[in-house]
Amino acid sequence: MLKISERFWILRSMISSKLSRKWSDSMISKGIQQINGFDKEIRESSLPIYFESLVGLDWILLHLSPVYYGLGVPSGNGAAVVLVPGFLGSDFYLYELYLWLSRIGYRPYFSGIGWNADCVNKLVTKLKETVQVAHEDTKARVHLIGHSLGGVLSRSLAAQAPDLIESVITLASPFRGVRSHPEIIKIAEKIRKRIFSREDKNVFPECYTGYCNCPAVKALEIFPSDKVRRMAIYTKSDGIVDWRACLTRDPKQNFEVNGTHIGLVYNFQVYKLIAQWLSEFR
Repeated sequence: MLKISERFWILRSMISSKLSRKWSDSMISKGIQQINGFDKEIRESSLPIYFESLVGLDWILLHLSPVYYGLGVPSGNGAAVVLVPGFLGSDFYLYELYLWLSRIGYRPYFSGIGWNADCVNKLVTKLKETVQVAHEDTKARVHLIGHSLGGVLSRSLAAQAPDLIESVITLASPFRGVRSHPEIIKIAEKIRKRIFSREDKNVFPECYTGYCNCPAVKALEIFPSDKVRRMAIYTKSDGIVDWRACLTRDPKQNFEVNGTHIGLVYNFQVYKLIAQWLSEFR
């Protein structure tokens, strides 16, 4: 007889698989091509945003999984791991991941960037301050785990300060270019206007776009693959960003899971991948 967790998992897989095929086929039929390199244009993409309402199921499955309690995963070695929130998020919603990392033997840090709705260059600068503290505390290079836009910030910092960063794990992060649901793009435009209401528009007139010449955005084009290892976790049933914008050029670094965009930070498959990845640096 199937356990409750197994029943939930089967249900999740069936829903996710069906939606993934439907929307992947739909996007292909509309002529959306595989993203190559860094696309500076902000593009709207038809995505199943309503699927994000299943984030609660991700959370339930996490708490039903042995992985959440540190069972069946490698123990940590005390390495520093900095968690970076996604667009419109703060460190608070990453508390489950933070506590879990501590539970299995790592030294987690919140990003300290505040609300992720500001100039990308400013956010990366704040993130670097936290990373420097973690680096000094442990006397070793730091791991970064970034969710959505937080992963973009993480890759940018790794490109600018590779001597501080051991590896970068991105969770549904569109580091190949912004291809997102129209409603998300509308919100991003409001954030951009808010930035210009407080800052000099002439300094970086293309702020909050792929065309910005700030160090943070420019760094996304020169990620130091030979110095910093990276792992990209994505879900094809992503209702917020086009999953293909979340892939590295090396297929071996890309890992697919079932789940929602928002729920990747509560996804037991993601936790298991993270534990295995971090154990390789012991």
